[in-house]
Amino acid sequence: MKRRTAIRTLEILAGLALLLLALDRLFPLPPAPRYSPIVLAADGTVLHAYLNPTQKWRMKTELSEITPVLRQTIIEKEDRWFRWHFGVNPLALVQAAGRNVFGRGRTTGASTITMQVARLLEPKPRTLGNKLLEMARATQLEAHYSKDELLQLYLNLVPYGGNVEGVKSAALLYFQQPPNFLSLAQTVTLAIIPNRPRGLVLGVNNEAVRRERNRWLRRFGASGLFARQDIEDALLEPLDVRRHAAPTLAPHLSRRLVRQFPHEAIIRSSLQRAKQSRAEELTGNYVRRLHELGISQASVLVVNNRTRQVEAYVGSADFRDFRGQGQNDGVVAVRSPGSTLKPFLYALALDRGLVTPKLQLPDVPTNFQGYRPENFDKHCQGEVTLERALAFSLNIPAVRVLQDYGVPAFTEKLRQAGFQSIARNRARLGLSSILGGCGASLEELTGLYAALANGGEYAALGLTPPPNPLPKREGELELSSSSTSKKLKASPPSFSGRGPGGGVDVRAQRGVPLTSPAAAFLVTDILSQLTRPDLPLGAARSTRLPKIAWKTGTSYGRRDAWSIGYNRDYTIGVWVGNFSGQGSPALTGSDVATPLLFDLFNALAYNSPNDWFVPPASLDFRLVCTETGLVPGENCPDQVIDYFLPNQSSGRRCQHQREVLVSADGGYTYCRACAPAAGFRRELYPNLLPEVAAYRVTQGLPYRRLPPHNPQCQRASGGPERAPTITSPTPNTEYVLNAREQQQLLLSCTTDGEVRQVYWYVNDQFLRAAAATERVFFRPPPGPLKISCADDHGRNTDVLVTVAEM
Repeated sequence: MKRRTAIRTLEILAGLALLLLALDRLFPLPPAPRYSPIVLAADGTVLHAYLNPTQKWRMKTELSEITPVLRQTIIEKEDRWFRWHFGVNPLALVQAAGRNVFGRGRTTGASTITMQVARLLEPKPRTLGNKLLEMARATQLEAHYSKDELLQLYLNLVPYGGNVEGVKSAALLYFQQPPNFLSLAQTVTLAIIPNRPRGLVLGVNNEAVRRERNRWLRRFGASGLFARQDIEDALLEPLDVRRHAAPTLAPHLSRRLVRQFPHEAIIRSSLQRAKQSRAEELTGNYVRRLHELGISQASVLVVNNRTRQVEAYVGSADFRDFRGQGQNDGVVAVRSPGSTLKPFLYALALDRGLVTPKLQLPDVPTNFQGYRPENFDKHCQGEVTLERALAFSLNIPAVRVLQDYGVPAFTEKLRQAGFQSIARNRARLGLSSILGGCGASLEELTGLYAALANGGEYAALGLTPPPNPLPKREGELELSSSSTSKKLKASPPSFSGRGPGGGVDVRAQRGVPLTSPAAAFLVTDILSQLTRPDLPLGAARSTRLPKIAWKTGTSYGRRDAWSIGYNRDYTIGVWVGNFSGQGSPALTGSDVATPLLFDLFNALAYNSPNDWFVPPASLDFRLVCTETGLVPGENCPDQVIDYFLPNQSSGRRCQHQREVLVSADGGYTYCRACAPAAGFRRELYPNLLPEVAAYRVTQGLPYRRLPPHNPQCQRASGGPERAPTITSPTPNTEYVLNAREQQQLLLSCTTDGEVRQVYWYVNDQFLRAAAATERVFFRPPPGPLKISCADDHGRNTDVLVTVAEM
């Protein structure tokens, strides 16, 4: 009989369990609350908060923010038996029923914290039927969630009047502190308001709130919940609060992260709150001083070189400046980078052995297959060392080095460094890309310079801390960062790595070596020199001049001004301009971007360790000829010490002078074919590139030219490789000339140093003779033309062009 009774009992219990499971499936839990997205700084403080989709301030309170004081206060006030009941307190129900039926005492509903959570998740009119449903839902909630999770839900949903819900929202909007930083008096204040959110309104009737707060403080003191001295101190604390605006630091990054992680209530960023606030303040104040110059915007990015984390992110000078399009994000905007890519190119060329710091590069007007770059100041210097070409940001030497290195190889390196626009348009890029003829963002450029600061190793910048090693299961959203048990169902979080704004991968990335540490050091050493034209006026006399390596850039039309600098600890990128693309005569990197860069370094990294980069062991020294920067040859009396990369840098010997056979009177030269048996002498003459020699002649610079060749020589010297090079017109080019303006075509060439005269032909018809360096203009007939140039040694060069009239 007992056995049969036990079996029957088990069957009933099993049936009840199955029934409850079926009901749980038929009536699933309500969806997770829709929280206000908030973006946190690295220290956990709130940088920026947004209204939730229902236009409420409901910021998610994490378990770590629920202090023991807050927990004790809420439980003592709302539900003393919270830890013991199963969602419904039977004793409280009986007591409430007695009060309500017999009219004795205050009429109550005996709601537990869990029942209040059920009502807040699914608001319904207060009827007896709905009360029963609320009790059933409370029991279901207790089966799914721990007590701590239920308390957390309650504190996230309680009303504080208006559109403010949750203890964290109230703490930030009224006390400007998170819940775990509140005093006892402030905590009790937030505990008492949800019962009377319309009558106890902070900032409106603070005195009534203070009286109610003190009444509860005395009750807590009488029950021994808190120490007597703590209660006395809390009673004396004034209550003078008002509603403040929600935090709005880092608006551009916050919007970007919220779009990237649309299902996250709390997004942790890498930003340092103090640095972010200071960077925004400096940028806004600085741009206000530029308004009279027609400049309305600036963007700033601050990167910690050791962690590759972004610590300050300023997308514009003022997010609320609608006239200046302040809501645009200048950190990710693709613009012309000006000269900012030159250091990277030179580092790559150093690694390939094409150049060394003291190598002399031609800086003369040059036609690179139809592309004729000019220096920023429209002047050339003849020949310059690489370090001077970089320090003075000369354009022509940079284009020559890019031509030697190769555009495809250069753009491939930029693709590896995360340059998305360049990666998409590599096939269309040419030599102009080194002077800004490509697209790049401040984020990409700053990441590239951070690579130079880290020995040439590139790693994607981080906007958020690395994700947890154990990712959340798909389809579940945790109630708190420390909760691992039961969850409310929600859409899966997105950790795609790249958000819709593009650019930064939030995950930890392995470094990609772009250049060697030796090349990165040599470029850094050059960029840290102060003898350069882009040093802001008066900066050299500043006692607070930061020890940094930096490079400026100015785009065509003075639409964009850049200045990017770094030391061992930080890389800071600055862009200044107008989001409309409008240029300004004052808009140059040195004049308007570098002063802000220096201000940022002084403010954000002033106390950083005063150490500097040291030469890596892979670097070595050698003597080079001062005339060319090459390894000294036989005729190099003047030498200087230069860095070089063993087994990489070229070992080519200097030949800046060549031995020439000259007649006894010095009137003409001999070649090996016509040299007499006697009556001549050997002399050394400069062995210049033809374009450098031509530049010296046209500029009237001192230059020891070769005497003319022996007129009695019956054999042309030098061979076809020494023939004139036609620099204008460009081969295989169509020229459209305006007939009304009588436009003419320019003929110019470069020749060997011993050439005195050249002869121009058009369609094999003689045009005229001219000096070797003379610029000839003529009116060409329309149609295809063959342009020929012959020198006084009988060597000839042809080009084909087409002329059209309009």
